Amino acid sequence: MKYTLKSKVRDVWKNPVGHDILAKILLQLKLPTILITNPIISHLSLKRVKALAKGRLIEGFFETLIDLLSSVKDPPNNGSAEEIEEAWWKEALFYQIYPRSFMDSDSDGVGDLNGILMQLDYLKSLGVDALWLSPIYDSPNDDNGYDIRDYEQILDEFGTMEDFEALLDGIHQRGMKLIMDLVVNHTSDEHTWFQKALNEPSSPYRDYYFLQPATESTPPNNWTSFFSGSAWNHYEEQKLWGLHLFSKKQMDLNWENPALREDIYEMIRHWLDRGVDGFRLDVINYISKRPGLPYGDETIGQMMGYCGIEHYFYGPRLHEFLREIREKAFAPYEAFSVGETPGVGMEMSKQLTASSRGELDMVFSFDHLETPGHTRFDDYVYDLNYLKKYLIDWTLNYGNDCWQTLFYENHDNPRMVSKVDPSKQYRAQVAKLLGMLSLTLKGTPFIFQGQELGAVNKEFKDITQIKDVESIRLYRELISDGMSEEAAFSKILSGTRDHARTPMQWRHAKNGGFSVGEPWIMGDGDEASCNAEEQMENPDSVLRFYQSLIALRKENKTLIYGNTRFIKPKRKNYFAYTRELHGVQYGIECNLSAHSLKRSMGWNHLLLSNYDGNGEILKPYEGRLYRL
Repeated sequence: MKYTLKSKVRDVWKNPVGHDILAKILLQLKLPTILITNPIISHLSLKRVKALAKGRLIEGFFETLIDLLSSVKDPPNNGSAEEIEEAWWKEALFYQIYPRSFMDSDSDGVGDLNGILMQLDYLKSLGVDALWLSPIYDSPNDDNGYDIRDYEQILDEFGTMEDFEALLDGIHQRGMKLIMDLVVNHTSDEHTWFQKALNEPSSPYRDYYFLQPATESTPPNNWTSFFSGSAWNHYEEQKLWGLHLFSKKQMDLNWENPALREDIYEMIRHWLDRGVDGFRLDVINYISKRPGLPYGDETIGQMMGYCGIEHYFYGPRLHEFLREIREKAFAPYEAFSVGETPGVGMEMSKQLTASSRGELDMVFSFDHLETPGHTRFDDYVYDLNYLKKYLIDWTLNYGNDCWQTLFYENHDNPRMVSKVDPSKQYRAQVAKLLGMLSLTLKGTPFIFQGQELGAVNKEFKDITQIKDVESIRLYRELISDGMSEEAAFSKILSGTRDHARTPMQWRHAKNGGFSVGEPWIMGDGDEASCNAEEQMENPDSVLRFYQSLIALRKENKTLIYGNTRFIKPKRKNYFAYTRELHGVQYGIECNLSAHSLKRSMGWNHLLLSNYDGNGEILKPYEGRLYRL
């Protein structure tokens, strides 16, 4: 379909990109879908909407929207298929490790590869099938390893290539797989490619990045960085501007250059030749930027928090690049792929992951991590009714040709238990309830280290305890904008990534048993009441609950591939559903609130619950699993 200003709002809604953009806007504004789908609005032309919005959007907004709509070259994929095609990664339990904070084997205060090797039996006993390692490559660590200096070397703090090979062997010997973090939207400014690009005008590497002549004192466009401020560095000596969507040391790669792409594919094949089983691809939907890097719409920038994002969050050659990665690097090795795709909703995710399209196996969508109208740095209590609505929507509408990721936490987000229950009154119950949902719904569960213990946010006292470059730069920006130090730190405390990055709590000992040296980032003493060693011995612990759930999921494909039927989905604070496959059926009944709730179902064969008993009242945050 050709999109023009004569196109109707309903045409935009039917387009995968248009649908997800409008859905995102409605979500942020806390407005209902009917505002778009009602007969009056849906029949308006874009030309009419443009006239009505006169003065509110910059010139060129609708042209940009039409370009985005037109980027969908193939017919929209509804994710449908008669049957689900089985795959190991659909049945697996993935466990993300943040190596710097997992286990320190040499007492330098930094976790390392040998530390992970020491804990493989723990992971195997939990029921882990695949490990995902955050970056372990050589890096100056401006953004804790997501600024890569050398893709084919191990960071000295983490160990050697021999240590990596020993770890990989240990993982495979235990029947587990290893997934590496692949960061190819950007490199460190210390990478050889960038140093040559910056300092050698005739170098072929200059076109590996977005380096533009500094003919004026202002940046080439108004794009802003995810880490505050302009997305452009000014190199006065070379008279150049350089693009960085993230930190000032993370320089964006120019994927339009075929030589760059071939170098990246060669690097990927290098790791696959070593025996790696797949990759998690960092911000992979950002790799295609709109030609010319046009100015961002200020209104969109204010709404989304980042100016210019509409020109790269779903770029014009994204699908082409992903298919090329798969064809030239992943497919020959049958390598697994899961993409981090910020800003991408369900319909665009279908375009990225439908098995018939040959791009990615799965993606991480983040729309469920904050409730409508909130951002990560807002101080609020998370309403699980929104999570329920999100999970129902994806389960019913993502289709059998696509497969969703089930997760609440990672290295970039605070702990979900603290979002739901900041008081910690129901800490264990909430942690178990979240586990119940992710391990009994359709999709692949991803656990972040410590989640299986019920880890919560840390009680940082002041900004000097914060290590996260994003948080530090936001704090400085808030202060410069006139906010008090107390208010700025309070905002940082709500959303800092450091909540997830403090040392793993192995036992009730100094530094939680993570290191006998001084950790690179300190905990807050929570290991005294929450640690893996004591939870392993306690049959009522969060850890043992996770073990039981994981074992049940492994033993029963019904909980993986079974049909899902939701029960009374509109009942507030109540979440119930069944899973059925080949005559085997399970029922899950949950209370999403801190108040008691009367049951709706008469199921009796209780297999697992986060409370004792099987009464007619669901206690606060109670979750029950029944065999029907």
